[in-house]
Amino acid sequence: MSMLGRPVDTTLATLLEDAGRNVERSAVLLHELLTAFPEHATLAQDLAACEREGDRITHDIIHRMGGGRRVRAPFDAGDGYALATAIDDVVDYTEQAAAQLDLYGVEAPMEQAVEFADVLIAAGGEILGALRCLHGGGDLSSHLVEIHRLENEGDRLQRDAVTSLFAGGIDPMVVIRWKDIFESLEAAVDACETVAHVLEGITLKRRRR
Repeated sequence: MSMLGRPVDTTLATLLEDAGRNVERSAVLLHELLTAFPEHATLAQDLAACEREGDRITHDIIHRMGGGRRVRAPFDAGDGYALATAIDDVVDYTEQAAAQLDLYGVEAPMEQAVEFADVLIAAGGEILGALRCLHGGGDLSSHLVEIHRLENEGDRLQRDAVTSLFAGGIDPMVVIRWKDIFESLEAAVDACETVAHVLEGITLKRRRR
């Protein structure tokens, strides 16, 4: 029971963990898609389903926080909205990258794209771990530090990918298409760091109370 006489909303915590698992699943699907592309191109449909599921979970989280229930959220409404939308952005950008593979008629994935998917899998696991700690009152710091490290790794991959694209001898249209795909992948990793920033803000506010 809280100081306000209301228990913490466990359903909200469950929804957030569901959102974290959806991030992790979308990253795994992207990795499977890239490592066996175009043979497993149909996995893009599964990623589209993850994107729709993310939208549903985000809607449920926001609706839950504004419901005036007899249970309390473990954070401010603004932080909850920022957290839910940042988590959803990870899935949105991951799905966007997968859709672009088909849209642009990509014949084979670049090595850096597969490595980006590895980074997203790792970041998704850290996000899920951090959300579980948030629910259980544990220390999130190791998860958040690792997310920041992975974001730096994403920056390196983006630089390496762009360098290889402009190394010469590649069709300019192929360069443009892959540049768009890498921008989507980088945006997905950046969204993971946004999740970490929001979680850091939540933990700081908890310490001040």
